[in-house]
Amino acid sequence: MAAHIRRRLRKGATTTAVAAAAVAALAASQAPAATLADGSAGSGDPKAAGEDTASGETDGAATGNSPYYTDLPPLVTPDKPGSSSNLPAAGSAEAGIPASVLAAYKQAERTVATTDPSCRLPWQLLAAIGKVESGQARGGRVDANGTASPRILGPALNGQGFALIKDTDGGAYDGDAVHDRAVGPMQFIPSTWASWGQDANGDGRKDPNNIYDAALAAGRYLCANDRDLALAADLDQAVLSYNRSTEYLRTVRSWYSYYQRGTHEIPDGTGTLPSIPSTPSPSPSPGTGSGPSAAPSPKPSPDKPGGKPSPGPSKPGGGGSTSPTPKPPTPKPTPPSATFGSLENAGTGPLRATAGQEFDERVSVLARNAVGAPLAKVPVTFTVTGGTGTLFAGGKKTVTVRTGADGTATAPKLQAGEKAGEFTVTAVAGTGRPRTLTYAATVTARQADAIARTDEKALVAAPGEKFADAVTVKATYKDASAAGVAVTATMVKDRLGVIDNDKGPYFKDADGKPVRTLTTLTTDAGGQLRLPEIFADDNEGTYLLRLTTEGGASVVIELTVKAPEETTPEEPAPDATETPAATKP
Repeated sequence: MAAHIRRRLRKGATTTAVAAAAVAALAASQAPAATLADGSAGSGDPKAAGEDTASGETDGAATGNSPYYTDLPPLVTPDKPGSSSNLPAAGSAEAGIPASVLAAYKQAERTVATTDPSCRLPWQLLAAIGKVESGQARGGRVDANGTASPRILGPALNGQGFALIKDTDGGAYDGDAVHDRAVGPMQFIPSTWASWGQDANGDGRKDPNNIYDAALAAGRYLCANDRDLALAADLDQAVLSYNRSTEYLRTVRSWYSYYQRGTHEIPDGTGTLPSIPSTPSPSPSPGTGSGPSAAPSPKPSPDKPGGKPSPGPSKPGGGGSTSPTPKPPTPKPTPPSATFGSLENAGTGPLRATAGQEFDERVSVLARNAVGAPLAKVPVTFTVTGGTGTLFAGGKKTVTVRTGADGTATAPKLQAGEKAGEFTVTAVAGTGRPRTLTYAATVTARQADAIARTDEKALVAAPGEKFADAVTVKATYKDASAAGVAVTATMVKDRLGVIDNDKGPYFKDADGKPVRTLTTLTTDAGGQLRLPEIFADDNEGTYLLRLTTEGGASVVIELTVKAPEETTPEEPAPDATETPAATKP
């Protein structure tokens, strides 16, 4: 059965009027037809853009540079630029995409946006490729699970008008144990599907004939090599990696632009099919001329529709070349199993620690490849940024760790600095378009949950004098000594410290002036704090000193100011040796 693929547009000088007429003709000719079938028929000239496909050189293209539909979009687009892509089911028939096919493209876009957001894959690009590869799965002829029925197969890539690709799958995907064929709605050749195949519908199978599986595989393939498809150059490279033909690129680009202007969903099986194709002639062997002699021949010119393909690109003036023009080698996309896809949090919890202490939590990331599986041996650089003085163990601000077999990389432990505040830890991996994760972290001041005097001695001073005994306290946290805890000392009028006191005992600042609040106090290594000297003014009475720690612990200490008691001299006691005068009778 002839493969229903329209003849490729060949390179050659054409006037604007002729080009416009060709587009109009294509727009008007939308007759239903069967889609890619097996057998001898196929597409038009595979060398339209100068590819050496007859020799079997596919440059790693996803489709093996297999044939494709070359129908162009209508001249009138479904809506104006920038409009909604969810229009009602009205307008040009070409703007309608079968429901399951459209859902598969959009699902692939969402999935890739999660695993490789920097690729910025648009579903309209998948729709454009699906259009030229299979006419949107033959107009949406898929079952309830999204599987094409019957399956979609391209012609045998036997070198007769197409690339020569000998069997790579034993016929498992394409039913051909002699030559490979492009398979499914997105037309992957078996060797490419073996590397990039996906199970997007969760049925446990990677089926190239399932539109969900095929659309996700195409999306990941297009995103390979760190491409950003929002960039025109990267998008062109991605399309050319699918089929290395400039005519293919132009055709896909035209549909991409068309679908960006608007489309709508239609029922499965009701899509518009591409036009009936022509049958290609066998490609001449490399190194031969365009004919047996140099004499003019009534045969069609290779540069005109219907002509036999020449073995290489045409020279100016229309003459065929006897040898293909050498092409620079095109890098093949890295297989998805080795392609860095995404960097994710591997379960890192809240990063909080007290000043000077070690963080209990460690920063951990997970690297995945292009198909979402863990990726080993990826270098991940972790960097601490902020003014808290926090460093990784060993005193480093930056460390690099490679992911293990499970795809995870864990940074060394963090040692909190002495300054309370917030800082960040940044994880960076990948080249070209690095993936970055940023973690917020906090250093809290050292804390105490209790503070008390170390003795119970009364603190008394006379007016205008200083207290003879120093005040010493000890701070603890969970019954352990709390070193380096900030303590505030304030003279207050009430035990809750609501009202500060402006009379009574006071401290002295560096200039010797009275102050009644100190905020620069810190406990020593044993959790103890000896307060500076305290002085009394001329006001007698009982006063309160309140000490408060970070963490909310507090203690209130009484200070008494009173004048010393006056003492009167005692009369001397009589001398015991004195003999009292005799009493006369």
